[in-house]
Amino acid sequence: MDYNQYQQVMNDTKWEEIRLAMYDYPNNHQWRTKDMETGYACPWEGEWYYHFKSGGYKNIEWLEIRSETEEIRDDIIKILSTIHVPGEVFNDVIKVYGYVEISKPLGYL
Repeated sequence: MDYNQYQQVMNDTKWEEIRLAMYDYPNNHQWRTKDMETGYACPWEGEWYYHFKSGGYKNIEWLEIRSETEEIRDDIIKILSTIHVPGEVFNDVIKVYGYVEISKPLGYL
């Protein structure tokens, strides 16, 4: 991966805000991340408190959050909007970016 083609758009503080907000959210939702260095996308996971922060946040290229219902998806979008994170919504998956290509336009939730 050529890091010169990407810019970091999230920091540890924002990732931690997401982790705590999702941990506090009572409804069922899962997440997975992609590692910037290895290209590995982990399997879907439901544990936010310990597993999400395991290994730190430095290499998270993106985070996907999957919701079971439209209501849960809308709630999660509202939560992420208050944190103001770069991302987009695809049906039942919300994607938050940690890194983006330098030339790629970026929207915020």
